[in-house]
Amino acid sequence: MRLRLPEERPTEPPTGYKIAHPVLSQDGTRAGFTGVSLGGALPYGVLDEARCVYGLRHRTPHRRCDCGFHCVHDRTTAEALLCTTEHRAAALLEVSVLGAYIRFERGFRYARQRVRTATVGPCACGAVAAALADAGWGRPGWCGLTAACAGCVRGRRSVSPAGFARLAGEGLRVRAGSGIAAVDPSAGLGMAELVAEAALLQARLDWFQTQLARLDDSGERG
Repeated sequence: MRLRLPEERPTEPPTGYKIAHPVLSQDGTRAGFTGVSLGGALPYGVLDEARCVYGLRHRTPHRRCDCGFHCVHDRTTAEALLCTTEHRAAALLEVSVLGAYIRFERGFRYARQRVRTATVGPCACGAVAAALADAGWGRPGWCGLTAACAGCVRGRRSVSPAGFARLAGEGLRVRAGSGIAAVDPSAGLGMAELVAEAALLQARLDWFQTQLARLDDSGERG
């Protein structure tokens, strides 16, 4: 005889919590997330279906495989994962568990999901995040992002939380987590420090002018 797992038929999709890294497509037109463990090689959208990371052609979640999206029941459990060194730059996601799922003691493994809310942590300097900036790593076709304050973005490729939510679509809400209040970076600086700050601002302006020139050139060619 084959043992059958008990089936649940909830009136509303269960809610779960997980952590993931925000990512931006190479052309800057799409935004999504990538996992922190087994599925990290497969970026996914706000509303997406799980795929078997081993390339097997079975429906997810399969009982004899560990494929599928994963999440935990409790928000505090997911937040605790952000304390580890390798996950400090990840975002906390609140998701709706859709489609078939397998329930475990601490969470779900499931076929489809909708990311409802993404909460990003503070900038590496401790200030409240004002943008999601290039984190210095990525996946083929996708650039990894990390939280950054206005002073630490500098010339890196970046997108605002609202801009990320707009690119991701499907009603995603992006929130900035707690951090220290932003301060005036020029306060208490001497002449040498102010000269360095001015040089950085000029480099930022030069970068914007380069991007505008590229847009003008593409418009003329079109």
